[in-house]
Amino acid sequence: MTSSIYKLPLITLSFWIMKICATTLGETAGDLLSMTMNIGYAVSSVILLCFFFATLAVQLSTKKYHPMVYWAVILSTSTAGTTMSDYMDRTLGLGYATGALILFTLLVTTLAIWKATEKSLSVTNIKSLRGEMFYWTAILLSNTLGTALGDYLADSSGLGFSGGAILIGSLLVLVVLLYYFTKVSHVVLFWIAFVLTRPFGATFGDLLTKPLENGGLNFGTMGSSLILFIILAVFVSMSIVAIKRQAKPIS
Repeated sequence: MTSSIYKLPLITLSFWIMKICATTLGETAGDLLSMTMNIGYAVSSVILLCFFFATLAVQLSTKKYHPMVYWAVILSTSTAGTTMSDYMDRTLGLGYATGALILFTLLVTTLAIWKATEKSLSVTNIKSLRGEMFYWTAILLSNTLGTALGDYLADSSGLGFSGGAILIGSLLVLVVLLYYFTKVSHVVLFWIAFVLTRPFGATFGDLLTKPLENGGLNFGTMGSSLILFIILAVFVSMSIVAIKRQAKPIS
């Protein structure tokens, strides 16, 4: 259900395309800051969390959905989530499995408190500031969890890069089937898909950045970030045009 004035996008195919682009861009940008520029995970996390809070402040101050603002926050949660996950797993030495378990517990707890206080977990129509804060907290935790989960599957599970990609892809297909052919809560499926598209996007990012001899396209982190930014910008522009068309009065 949506209201005539809403602050969140409808969940459509274009939403998921933009989400994958934004989270993949977030990973390549996060790695560019922490690894390529050698700033480190801790400092990078602080910088990117500040970026997240800055974009979130703008989003919270708006009265309706602005695609550029909304996707800037999504991008900031992805960049921050990348370095935060790496800081937990590598710098603090928690490991991918423990880090993912901690983040999963925090996400489930956030959703449970959100449901108990707001009586709704709607991801398209949030009517209170408190509800929106829960939403963005869950978004940040989901992207951070997705990073940890992807790293665990690729490095620690024994599945490897290709095996992890096949598993994530299969789970996403299962989510789609459950959405269309069962009565499983669409809100639950949304959050599962939101987490899973993070490592799925990482697979896409590896395809762009890895050298040709390793099966990649060899664009590097900077080239891949530019490509992803252009794709995301095109879809955001299309969203803006669509909103303007809807708002235009029929003569």
